Amino acid sequence: MRYRTKHLLEYATLRAVAAVFNVLPYKLAIGAGCGLAWPLFHLIRFRRAETFRRIREVLGADTPEREVKRIAWISLRNMLLNAVEMMRASRIDKAWIDDRIPGFGEQIQALHPIIKKYGGAVIAVPHTGNWDLAGWACHQYGIKMFSIAAKQKNPLVNRWINQQRESGMTILERGGGTLKQILRLLRQGSVLAILPDVRVYTPDLELDFLGGRANLGRGMAQFAITAKVPIIPAVFKRIGCCKHAGQKFDIILPDPTLSKADNIVQMTAKVIALVDQTIRDEPEQWFWYNKRWILTPVQGSAQNK
Repeated sequence: MRYRTKHLLEYATLRAVAAVFNVLPYKLAIGAGCGLAWPLFHLIRFRRAETFRRIREVLGADTPEREVKRIAWISLRNMLLNAVEMMRASRIDKAWIDDRIPGFGEQIQALHPIIKKYGGAVIAVPHTGNWDLAGWACHQYGIKMFSIAAKQKNPLVNRWINQQRESGMTILERGGGTLKQILRLLRQGSVLAILPDVRVYTPDLELDFLGGRANLGRGMAQFAITAKVPIIPAVFKRIGCCKHAGQKFDIILPDPTLSKADNIVQMTAKVIALVDQTIRDEPEQWFWYNKRWILTPVQGSAQNK
């Protein structure tokens, strides 16, 4: 396959930056990530006006400027630090997890009986902290993880990112025979890690979220119901720059008195309500810079009628 010059240059730049971050000691690499975030936020002002608007849309127009700026800064800084840790994903082992996520080993033990009882599970992890750590950390404690990822425009970058993510889980690319693969893996005792706070492009489940209406995918609940496994909501957050914390909520199972369609709505709503509260409690932990703003109405949705 021949690649465009643009793709080759992007890939070469990415690999060069990743090589530097892998040579540096962890804390120095994290410091460099913070150093890159500072001019991106304060000088270049990367998506700053739009991010400020989003924060005020959710938290209220009267949110003090200083607080809006603090939330936006930490969110952007965390995005850069997440990228640094992804570049170093192959170096994340059990010792790293134990050091950087204190108490995670004890928390994760509660997952094994659930997976054994139901034969698999869906873990719903929103865009908070370093959400990719859910897969890497669980993998280090013997849980077979997989996830779904959209293709990047640059095929070289796409392959490298998937390789980094596969340091802790199996990656399925969105499209093709993904549905059958997902159900087969769930029924074989694997755990699907999915991001519940993602806006889908076509009308699907329109639910209350962050003071507005969000168009969310039904896949999370549909996979769980079809494979007869629970949804386990969980959140990750970054403590300072170098530490992390994970929190698992009670499992969510279908209500046998409801139809499949109603169960899908109910299970999704329960997860998204927990995500909503998590964001309101610590808004700086959430990824406010997502290109796909969660509250943007989609064409054909009730909000556009």
